[in-house]
Amino acid sequence: MSDIDESCSEVKGDMENMIFKEVEDKNSMFVSQVTDHLFFEFQPQLLDTLEKEVIGFLNTSDGGVIIIGVNEKGKVLGINDADSIQLKIKYRLKNNISPTTIGLFDVVVDTQNSKKMIKIMIASGSDKPYYISKKGMSSNGCFIRINNATEIMPEVMIKNLFAKRVENSICNIKSRYQKLTFEQLKSYYQATYSILNAQLPKDLDLLTKESEYNYLAYLLSDKNDCSIKVDKYKGINRVDLIENEELGLCCIVKASNSVLDKLKINNNSEVEQSRLDIVAAREAVINAIVHNDYSSGIPPKFELFSDRLEITSVGAIPSGLSEENFFMGLCAPYNKNLMRVFRDLDMAAQKGDGIKLILQKNAKSVYHFSANNIRVVLPYTKEVIESKSNINKEYTQVIKHSKKILLFCMDPKSRKSIQEHLKLKNRDHFRKNILLPLIESKQLLLTLPDKPTSPNQQFYTAQRQS
Repeated sequence: MSDIDESCSEVKGDMENMIFKEVEDKNSMFVSQVTDHLFFEFQPQLLDTLEKEVIGFLNTSDGGVIIIGVNEKGKVLGINDADSIQLKIKYRLKNNISPTTIGLFDVVVDTQNSKKMIKIMIASGSDKPYYISKKGMSSNGCFIRINNATEIMPEVMIKNLFAKRVENSICNIKSRYQKLTFEQLKSYYQATYSILNAQLPKDLDLLTKESEYNYLAYLLSDKNDCSIKVDKYKGINRVDLIENEELGLCCIVKASNSVLDKLKINNNSEVEQSRLDIVAAREAVINAIVHNDYSSGIPPKFELFSDRLEITSVGAIPSGLSEENFFMGLCAPYNKNLMRVFRDLDMAAQKGDGIKLILQKNAKSVYHFSANNIRVVLPYTKEVIESKSNINKEYTQVIKHSKKILLFCMDPKSRKSIQEHLKLKNRDHFRKNILLPLIESKQLLLTLPDKPTSPNQQFYTAQRQS
């Protein structure tokens, strides 16, 4: 059983012993000591404030219990359609609160004197501060339980809790799997850090205080479930997806290199012309991978369009810091130990330098901030966009010529007469880019198929045979 599961079980066990101690009353009134208890919140029905109350308990050191179907005085009112409401609660708590609450709560239906109630048992979270996803990590979205009420969390508390979380959160979270291997990571270190191999778990802080592999170790291991996707679209929007490649499921260093290779911005990539500024794009990719908030369970995502690359990572500018602070490189990294590995392997710039390198060739407007994500939109170089435009124009012209040929050749025509009909002077261009594609696609047929180079050769549209 994990620490989170044990915490939930303790809250559940201790509080259930108190909650269901009834007085003999036809209304099933709870004893007064329960209604006044600091760890309880009673609601007559499912309210819009549910997430707020749950967050208040998640951000405490003890957790708590919310009981739905009981009024403030402890009188059991009961609720209708409890099973349906139970499902709604689970959905709301999983989808409306950040970081992830999975494993931190339990929702059960119980009956007293034929009246149904719902108990929500909440453990203290390890990734404080928790907040309403849509409102972000701010005083509008963060709450704390004080005495027997849920209050807005002060900005200074939000900042302090976040600083503690981002400092070593993935190092404190125990890996779900303990049989981990690190052959891929060792191969990256061997060239310059061979002495690290024997003491790798200790040297890289891959162990919890209980000497078990942590989540950082899981990300760096040879096999994990961290899937990084690279999507490619035909145009400038997400309408026509032409490629969806899943990278990762391996050491995150190897996965990062796979992403760089896929985007053709790795140092070792041999391409005639990169669509992106290589230095800026490479830094943006590494930043997204290193600084992603993996406690959310969501890896960074990369999307290629016909005119740009979009990189989206989970996380936000810490409360109390401005965008200017971010652009100056003053934000603390989400995963400083992961950053250390990437710096060891010369894959990441020094603190703050990555942002500066990106902004050398791009305006600050390439960054888009939201409550839960940071998105970087890198446009392709002007030369590539112009080249694409020229290619598209040429392709359109070829299609136009092809249609004319098929209409013109309803009766057999010679190459020369076809070329003159189209008013094209360049014979090689006509033959290679217009005539041969029509022949290869069997839209245009030969009168002398056994003698393709015969001077008497003529061409006619395939429809003529029907």
